[in-house]
Amino acid sequence: MSKILYCIAQFTPKEGKLDSLFERLKLLEADTLREEGCLRYRVTKQIQHPFAEGTSMPIVFNEAWATVEDFERHCQRKGIVEFFEKECLSKEGLVKDYNVTAYMDE
Repeated sequence: MSKILYCIAQFTPKEGKLDSLFERLKLLEADTLREEGCLRYRVTKQIQHPFAEGTSMPIVFNEAWATVEDFERHCQRKGIVEFFEKECLSKEGLVKDYNVTAYMDE
């Protein structure tokens, strides 16, 4: 088994803010992909598909980190902290709701 940490970060935008939030999240990708231990960091939008009819928040980050420590460093990085403060915690932010979960395969 590996020690890879997998993270799923889901976001529901405020009404009419889907595209704005998606673009804002895409801005986080380039710097994050250069972080030590970042194996995958991709923001995605939910699509309609007959073989995947489940429910979810409409924007999801799929992340993989080499170690728990790499993930923790990422979460404490200035740009990530500022994103959550401005877009998730502030009443003026783009995010209505969010859910961040971590997983390991061992």
